[in-house]
Amino acid sequence: MLAAILVMALGAVVLGAALGFAAVRFKVEGDPLVEKIDAILPQTQCGQCGYPGCKPYAEAIAKGEADINQCPPGGEEGIRKLADLLGREFKPLSAEHGVEKPKSVAVIDENLCIGCTLCLQACPVDAIVGAAKQMHTVIASQCTGCELCVPPCPVNCIHMQPLPETLDTWKWKYPVYQLQPVRTVIHHA
Repeated sequence: MLAAILVMALGAVVLGAALGFAAVRFKVEGDPLVEKIDAILPQTQCGQCGYPGCKPYAEAIAKGEADINQCPPGGEEGIRKLADLLGREFKPLSAEHGVEKPKSVAVIDENLCIGCTLCLQACPVDAIVGAAKQMHTVIASQCTGCELCVPPCPVNCIHMQPLPETLDTWKWKYPVYQLQPVRTVIHHA
């Protein structure tokens, strides 16, 4: 009988150690729903939604503190994906947060740039390079098109250039016209 109790105790210790190891090894960091919401958001970090970036906005959506229609860069497509993920009804983009625009990238007119570094400070993703009193330029592949660099520029040398549609950037547009039912006419002979 003592042997049976020792075997059971040893089995409990081994299984407990295995569960403890698994809990540490496969620990989930953060809320998986927040990660899924954040993956849908465009990662522009523009703040147009009223939050300082896409991750805080995703956290607010997951907690029910923010609505799904506050992201102009994500547009209608992003709202539809969020509605599908969360099982909510689709809502049009909230007008108070802005309007949907084509994806674009910042371009600096290097002949006008005075090197004030205000655009460097405003860029949330460090896509602008340059030094004080030197010409600045935008790393187009890193620019998210957030437009945060445009307002602080004192000489208006930054403009947003829409990105052309390519095979890599093209996305299916939802139908913009109402489909009419087909009427069939049966002729009797």
